[in-house]
Amino acid sequence: MPEISRFYGIVIRMFYDEHNPPHFHAQYGEFNAVIKINDYALSEGYLPPKALGLVTEWANIHREELLKNWQLARESNELLLIEPLK
Repeated sequence: MPEISRFYGIVIRMFYDEHNPPHFHAQYGEFNAVIKINDYALSEGYLPPKALGLVTEWANIHREELLKNWQLARESNELLLIEPLK
């Protein structure tokens, strides 16, 4: 699963040929979550509230890039790196 961003100990990844709805995976330590791109809702797993807040803030800033990567992944193309949260 390609890593597309990393910030504050949070790793953001996206799988190739994944199921809908568009989403990405976030890992923070031993915690893993799947987050939907359309509304940033947690669809699977768990992240501590502070980490989830940072991921949501980052995703809101980079929504268009996440959707572009989703399309690239669906077409089995190389994913683009997305700037980390600063």
